[in-house]
Amino acid sequence: MEGKNIAVVFPGQGSQRTGMGMDFFDNVLCSRETYEEATKILGWNVADMCFSGDERLDLTEYAQPCILTTEIAMLRGLQSLYGFDPIYFGGHSLGEYSALVAAGVLPLAEALRITQMRGHLMQKASPVGEGAMAAVISDGLDMVRLGDAIKDLPMDIANVNSTRQVVISGQSTAMTEVEERLKGMADQTDSFRFVPLNVSVPFHSRFMETIKDSFTETLATLSKKLKPANAMRVTSNFSGLFHTASRNEIIDRLVSQISGTVQWEKNMHALAAHADLIYEVGPGRPLREFFKTIGVTCSSITSLQSARRMFEPAGRVKVSVTG
Repeated sequence: MEGKNIAVVFPGQGSQRTGMGMDFFDNVLCSRETYEEATKILGWNVADMCFSGDERLDLTEYAQPCILTTEIAMLRGLQSLYGFDPIYFGGHSLGEYSALVAAGVLPLAEALRITQMRGHLMQKASPVGEGAMAAVISDGLDMVRLGDAIKDLPMDIANVNSTRQVVISGQSTAMTEVEERLKGMADQTDSFRFVPLNVSVPFHSRFMETIKDSFTETLATLSKKLKPANAMRVTSNFSGLFHTASRNEIIDRLVSQISGTVQWEKNMHALAAHADLIYEVGPGRPLREFFKTIGVTCSSITSLQSARRMFEPAGRVKVSVTG
């Protein structure tokens, strides 16, 4: 890794799982301290929520700060053990906040409070069961036809993940109609798949517009320690490009991200243009598959064991473990 420009990307909500980060917590002091810091800030036991099988881990207002804590705990562990020194950062949806913390744009304390409120607002923006999301997967994905299929329905494009996958988001009652329309439009030789996602909130859609004012207030209040100059090393989901050094523009883009499309394919190209090596750090590994579609290798680190397999043969180990 020496002499290489390294980028790290962080997955978002949906990557959470029971036990995530536990091996870092048990074996790396700075990782354990990250969970303890989060617990003090939020007032509830973050490690217990992540490790014990608590059903609330799948609730948005808990999942978001838990994923953020885990990803930063893992990154700090990698930095301590292996001298891991990334320069550029990106994150998918919620993962953008992990990227902002990792780059030194936001302190972890503020980011935790922001993501907990973000999750709370998103959860209450749409009554449970009324929202839905689905992945549209196709080798011959046609954005024009997809737009035609949803233009008169309460449905929006939530994520452009790659040339092969787009996620749509909106009212659950419209999902069947969208699926039938897309099947009717698909070429018989096309490997078309329509995969409903296990969520009940229509993230990144018009149904999040109602919370933008409240979230703007949250960001204005909790981002006083924001360091905008560091954001130039972090990609924006909303624009698909690197953030500018404008505090107001960073906040505007984070607010717009709630109801706007996550331009992940553009994020990948922006990062790949600057980085020699790209790593995915987090409890899941969905992003490496998207990087494959643009011909870029992204190595996923989802556990301490996977980190050891990746780095220890190269002799990059530093001792910084708990007793």
